[in-house]
Amino acid sequence: QVQLVESGGGLVQAGGSLRLSCAISETIVSMNSMGWYRQAPGTQRDLVATITSGGYTNYKNSVKGRFTISRDNAKNTVYLQMNSLKPEDTAVYYCNVYRRFQTYWGQGTQVTVSA
Repeated sequence: QVQLVESGGGLVQAGGSLRLSCAISETIVSMNSMGWYRQAPGTQRDLVATITSGGYTNYKNSVKGRFTISRDNAKNTVYLQMNSLKPEDTAVYYCNVYRRFQTYWGQGTQVTVSA
């Protein structure tokens, strides 16, 4: 069972930055893809950004140019650098990994952006 632990969420003013971290219990080299999703109250969970084992990245249109997903293989950690945050970015952010036809989720970290 792969375990994921997110951290780095918090309260920030609009225009500010946060960096989310996702510590993964197994080597991320074995993961087919890793990503960040978010869910605001009353909405479905949506993809924010993903990165594949080959380093290919994909972003939700509304975060392109503001968010950057990256990984540190030595630390088995995936990051989401979030700049120029907007109130509409407020949500619980979840880390996700996909390996061998199975998906694993973290417990989520709250990001709140005040106007």
